[in-house]
Amino acid sequence: MNTELYQTPMEVAVYQLRNFSISFFSSLLGGDVVSVKLDNSASGASVVAIDNKIEQAMDLVKNHLMYAVREEVEILKEQIRELVEKNSQLERENTLLKTLASPEQLEQFQSRLSPEEPAPESPEGSEAPGDSSV
Repeated sequence: MNTELYQTPMEVAVYQLRNFSISFFSSLLGGDVVSVKLDNSASGASVVAIDNKIEQAMDLVKNHLMYAVREEVEILKEQIRELVEKNSQLERENTLLKTLASPEQLEQFQSRLSPEEPAPESPEGSEAPGDSSV
């Protein structure tokens, strides 16, 4: 096999799996090492060599996938840490703003959050903002 053509371990593994697909699928179906004769002239040594290459290719794929998963897990952990930090900061900011806001401001803010709930009407606010009786 000419591995200089392939840049990544995954490409090498795919090449190996494509070239040995009959033995590969037979070994998957059988669970244990399965002897597959490709033709009547195949010797036991060539079958063992093919099985060894399949095992190497599967190990290569497994190692590559494990590395990729670990890398992705680290990225996700970092994103979670950043989001938790941002959430804590926003909660502190929210608490501070609530303590500094007047009751009228809080009521006005609550009415904007839930427009489906009718806000208590004041006599001055009974007209729509664009309507005037002039």
